[in-house]
Amino acid sequence: MATKELIAHPLYEGTFSVGLDTKFNRIDRDDPPAKGALKISLNPFLIQSGNKNILFDVGIGDFGEDTSTDLIKENLEELGLTEYDITDIFASHLHYDHIGGLAGQSSGYWELTFPEANVWVSKKGWEKVRDMDEYYDDKKTEFIHFLDAKAKLHFLEEEHQPYPEVKVEKIGGHTEFSQLLLFNDGHQKYLMAGDVLATRGEVNRKFAAKYDFNADQSMEARKTLTQKAYEEEYTVMGYHDTHHPLFNLSDYDEQQGYTIEAI
Repeated sequence: MATKELIAHPLYEGTFSVGLDTKFNRIDRDDPPAKGALKISLNPFLIQSGNKNILFDVGIGDFGEDTSTDLIKENLEELGLTEYDITDIFASHLHYDHIGGLAGQSSGYWELTFPEANVWVSKKGWEKVRDMDEYYDDKKTEFIHFLDAKAKLHFLEEEHQPYPEVKVEKIGGHTEFSQLLLFNDGHQKYLMAGDVLATRGEVNRKFAAKYDFNADQSMEARKTLTQKAYEEEYTVMGYHDTHHPLFNLSDYDEQQGYTIEAI
């Protein structure tokens, strides 16, 4: 069988206003968030390579306003795929807006969204989440225990290369066990760092985020990752970018910073 051309697609799920209550309230792509809230877009990424259909993070699933696991299925359908075609899922970290799409209750009971997929998660990160008395609330706690029992979980060490073209490294920062996801098959290269480097707007900014587990670690990681993306010519996947979640860094100037080319 002929090898498929490598393609990466953002699977846009919407834009949301997220306040201190951490609820994802849907807004228009071009609207500002509520006062004191963050504007956050969600973009799981599909990478097609050879006989693999890989997802880097899977969206919010049933846990946002007017959201469900049906949305990621519809996005895949537009690309000629079904949920059964997904072979592998890699989680940058275990916040529910990144893993909520792993299972849903549209039928009235919990079901895996991607029944055939291997789900790759940080071993220590998963143990921490699984052992919590409460993962956000009762429903999300039930969700985690369902995944622990039913999903095809594979546990990643702090540095791990499960496939020749996929490498995972612990970077911490946003969460204690946040991971850098790297794809490189010799033709195209993708770098995805979850919420450590989530939008184009973070590339040339030095900032400490209150929502980070370790803000200083995140700042240092952003600096290292942008340098890596530029020097090694990785396309960056910005999970929370509203308009251009795939972008390259094409030039660097000490005063102006990196030149960003949206794809």
